[in-house]
Amino acid sequence: MLYTNLTHVLSGQEHAKLLQENENVMICCGRMGPMCIPVYESMEELENEYTHVKFADMEFDSPDAKVIRNLPECSGFAGIPFVVYYKNGKVVKATTSIQSIDQITEILNEHFNHK
Repeated sequence: MLYTNLTHVLSGQEHAKLLQENENVMICCGRMGPMCIPVYESMEELENEYTHVKFADMEFDSPDAKVIRNLPECSGFAGIPFVVYYKNGKVVKATTSIQSIDQITEILNEHFNHK
């Protein structure tokens, strides 16, 4: 399990349920490494401001993480984390590697209409 304060997605079933129950979802699929931790920290910081977005993490090395690793939008990715943004269950954006809080905020505002 990842040691974050985010919602942990532990299975493919939990992933599907999360997408079904939430209109706007950001999932960071990674490890507890130097490229991933800053993304988790940014997500934790933004969670209170973007209450209309569900923030979650998923362990990259889990067999169930194939629901993210095998997405067409992630096919060319070489570095972790894989961060996927979903609206109504559909991928609207996917990024790889470290992202600053400003880069994340820009994506959230573009795709999830900051309220």
